[in-house]
Amino acid sequence: MDEKEKLEKLKFSLTLEQVESLLSELGGNPQRYNNMIISKTICHCGESHKLFYYDNTKLFRCYTECSDTFDIYQLVMKVQSYVGNKLALPQAYNYIAKFFNIIDVTNDFPDEKDKLKDWQILDKYDKNSSQDKEEKQIVELKHYDKKILKYLPAPRILPWEEEGITREAISHHGIRYNPSSQAIVIPHYDGDGNLVGIRERTLIKENEKYGKYRPAILNHQMYNHPLGFNLYNLLYSKPFIKNMKKVIVFEGEKSPLLYESYFGMENDISVACCGSNLSSYQVKLLLDLGVEEIIIAFDKQFKELGDEEHKGWVKKLKDINNKYSKQVKISFMFDKWGLLNYKDSPIDDGPEKFLELFKKRIIL
Repeated sequence: MDEKEKLEKLKFSLTLEQVESLLSELGGNPQRYNNMIISKTICHCGESHKLFYYDNTKLFRCYTECSDTFDIYQLVMKVQSYVGNKLALPQAYNYIAKFFNIIDVTNDFPDEKDKLKDWQILDKYDKNSSQDKEEKQIVELKHYDKKILKYLPAPRILPWEEEGITREAISHHGIRYNPSSQAIVIPHYDGDGNLVGIRERTLIKENEKYGKYRPAILNHQMYNHPLGFNLYNLLYSKPFIKNMKKVIVFEGEKSPLLYESYFGMENDISVACCGSNLSSYQVKLLLDLGVEEIIIAFDKQFKELGDEEHKGWVKKLKDINNKYSKQVKISFMFDKWGLLNYKDSPIDDGPEKFLELFKKRIIL
């Protein structure tokens, strides 16, 4: 059995209970829901419960700063690096094997110094193959019964209307309200109109510590879905995207609602990736529509040009460009002129500023 087979065998042998116990040991305060675990974002020392583990793929997905998909070995490597203990892949394997008291594993691997280059190659390959495996296994999203939405009230969402989202846009997207959780209910459909998930935006300030947006739990069922395998608003905007051959990719669901409110339903070429990362599968969804330009309109994640957040944000956007620019034209609505407030979406401050940033979009 070679190194790759050993990694896969151990990873796929772990039960939900075992993964939950490891997350607890690492300080994740995990919560289990059916075949999924939600944990604190210990992958980057975060406190919000936005690190999801999917048992069907044995992969984690961070829905905050990392915006990344990784397996249990990479999680251990990330967590240990924050306490000054940088582990190589075989060390991460041994860490997990010892934690679960799996016998005769540490001696199976070759000497780390002699095989360092081989392991570095394997490490990269393992991550890429894990991502490929995730795309193949999660791509067929679960479809939920839409009837659940009929039992939820559809009142005016005044906080959103005050931000500029019209009642028509709210109604068009089937936004509801959950009185029991005091949260705005946001249905997520795939491009064919299937209900693939439901998210809630809490209106309770104290609950924001668990994340402003979370999967809805209705009648004891969690309506979760892997966000990297769908695009919010694609159902409504895809005919106009196909016609224009351009798409604007926002982070959050409110931004396409604002876009429709400002520019009209018939001009909507926007989607939301629900995070600050664009997955390969999301890009494929857009390329299948004949898109020739993807316009990244992510939130402003820095306070001043040249600060550490700015440097990190530029690197992140460059990584997106490097990953996809050979397949499609990538441009960025990037606020170099101080038009937006910290963490604002490019569309949060009105159509005029949005259009200015749109015209000044950057191509790397």
